[in-house]
Amino acid sequence: MSELSQKGETVYHTCILPNLSVENLKGKIIAIEVDSGEYFIEQTVLKAVMLGRKRYPQQKFYCKRIGYPVVYSYHGHRPVKLKEEQE
Repeated sequence: MSELSQKGETVYHTCILPNLSVENLKGKIIAIEVDSGEYFIEQTVLKAVMLGRKRYPQQKFYCKRIGYPVVYSYHGHRPVKLKEEQE
């Protein structure tokens, strides 16, 4: 886990999460500027980061989907068996 991720998770769980109404914000993206602890909530990662960049143009942001363990997930694919393989 990167330093940004560690700081972001710490700030999210200790400073931000206790003050959020997770039920109303579940599924939205939070972009956290880890040094200040300031955060920006939007529907997409791009919108949240762009909102944050207005105030912190040179900073990197830690992003998280509220109420979920990851921002994006990929479930992969299941290979299709050809007719020859099924016999």
